[in-house]
Amino acid sequence: MSFIARRGLSTLIPPKIASPSGIGAAQDAARMERVVSFYEKLPRGRRPDEQPKGLFERYQARYFGKNPSAAPLAHFIGAMMVIGYAQHYYFHFRHHKNNAH
Repeated sequence: MSFIARRGLSTLIPPKIASPSGIGAAQDAARMERVVSFYEKLPRGRRPDEQPKGLFERYQARYFGKNPSAAPLAHFIGAMMVIGYAQHYYFHFRHHKNNAH
């Protein structure tokens, strides 16, 4: 087997923790106990879902998460209307407050 093929397979195969020759020895038994206790402490089951922290993350989780909706489109249209009116007021309407064209 070539070096490249062995290297590719080595990532799929977990490291050898116990060898048949070292199981009966006392020093390896203590090592095996440490290895077993390490793996016993690892969490089991599904990883819990992370809670969104910031404003943007909460918005994204609410509207783009498990139940996506079209509300962001309505929010975008509403925001563009507000920004458009504010610009129109600033550049045009405010000059007509006290006198006409």
